[in-house]
Amino acid sequence: MEAPPLSPDPLRATAALRASLRRFERTSEQIALARGLTPRQYLLLLMIKGSPGGGERATVSELSERLQLAQHTVTELVARAEAARLIRRERSARDARVSCLRLTADGERRLAAAFSDHETERRALLAALDERR
Repeated sequence: MEAPPLSPDPLRATAALRASLRRFERTSEQIALARGLTPRQYLLLLMIKGSPGGGERATVSELSERLQLAQHTVTELVARAEAARLIRRERSARDARVSCLRLTADGERRLAAAFSDHETERRALLAALDERR
């Protein structure tokens, strides 16, 4: 089966979007490293602090879904972040079998600094997304 011909306008728009996303991701990685975080630690802290519902906590299962990583990978990432004292575990008030993860004061400080440093690129990405609507 032959693929249909590709239209140049959607191709250019998709290429521009991917370039914007990659620039955003690369800048995010550089900022995280400058603030003493690995890129994955930065994402972990961001996903916990920015959890849906505003609770500022998340389970490993929730993080696995949001980060699109295998649960064992997230478990290892969480263990390293705990060892670095960036996050801590709390028992869920609803289910004692479940642990929720929250940022420590140091995790909060480092996330806030990296997030603030990333403002310009975040605005540029949002502008690029708006242009493509």
